[in-house]
Amino acid sequence: MYKTNDMKLSQFKFKLPEELIAQYPASYRDDARLLVLHRKTGEIEHKMVTDLIQYFNEGDLFVFNDSKVFPARLYGHKEKTNALIEVFLLRELNHKSRYWDVLVDPARKIRIGNKLTFDDDPSIVAEVIDNTTSRGRTFRFLTDYDNEEFVPRLYALGSAPLPAYIRRPMDEQTQAEYEKVFHDQPVREMDAERYQTIFASKVGAVAAPASGLHFSKQLLKRMEIHGIETTYMTSHVSLGIFKDIDVEDLTKNKMESEQIILPETMTAAVNKAHEQMHGVCAVGTEVMRAMEHVAGTNGQLKAYDGWTNKFIYPPYRFSVANSFFVNFYMPQSSQLMMVAAFAGYEETMHAYEVAVKEGYRFGDYGDAMLVVD
Repeated sequence: MYKTNDMKLSQFKFKLPEELIAQYPASYRDDARLLVLHRKTGEIEHKMVTDLIQYFNEGDLFVFNDSKVFPARLYGHKEKTNALIEVFLLRELNHKSRYWDVLVDPARKIRIGNKLTFDDDPSIVAEVIDNTTSRGRTFRFLTDYDNEEFVPRLYALGSAPLPAYIRRPMDEQTQAEYEKVFHDQPVREMDAERYQTIFASKVGAVAAPASGLHFSKQLLKRMEIHGIETTYMTSHVSLGIFKDIDVEDLTKNKMESEQIILPETMTAAVNKAHEQMHGVCAVGTEVMRAMEHVAGTNGQLKAYDGWTNKFIYPPYRFSVANSFFVNFYMPQSSQLMMVAAFAGYEETMHAYEVAVKEGYRFGDYGDAMLVVD
């Protein structure tokens, strides 16, 4: 038995068979399995996402992240050598000058002064003007497009920024087989649709708020009929969420900052739910993290527009939500640590052991887990 007052990175390691990492979503958003963990008793139930309504009452509140993913991954060719370079857009630094923070791979081939061209639009050229990290670069984009037209043109070059653990076979037969599952929709088009929540509206994330991917129009309508309330906040997921934690002592881990916006409509809805003794369900670790960042001692929220680098791991006393809807996360990830902080370390690791044994799918396109009292 581990003590939760000195948690270590190695305590969140578990064996995850590669075949359980979902490479594609379910055929339909809400057609995924749901493991329900009762944190007070440790009881585990096996359900479907469409069953989640039975765990909530009229007046209970779901809090969603309405952040919208932009097509951040694109491929260019280095001038002169024609070497293929993957470019991952992180954030726009200066709209007028068209400066962007990016990651490049392979980084060793890209130095200050190098230029990249893009097959789908030769009129856009990227020039490296700074090295920021081992893989990080600052690009200046050169183009004749005006400032308002440029960003849509740049996005047109990109594709959905799927996480690195999604490594699909590239042969045409396998791709064709999967396209049949998605009603003959090309895989790239499927990703553009499915790696985005149906309520995404605020552009700025480089990774999807994956827990929200399970919610379909039909499921949200059923929740509404049941009397379940919904509200929205914004947390622009950054690549920091996927960075490996490289310190054994978790007290020394530093999270990258992410922009969060909690509007008055959302904070008022949460505060009202508390006042009326209704439950609050955080959908995704970004939502839970943002609410805990701004919560007062009594769990009350105030509107907020800023940044957070809050790192939540056991032990931690939560003050806002009393249920948690999440995906199944990678070993030693910060998301797993947050779930363990909410549900209990031993209860969470046992649930993950059961999930592996039962063949639940892990990752952004995987199955879901609901933690309730």
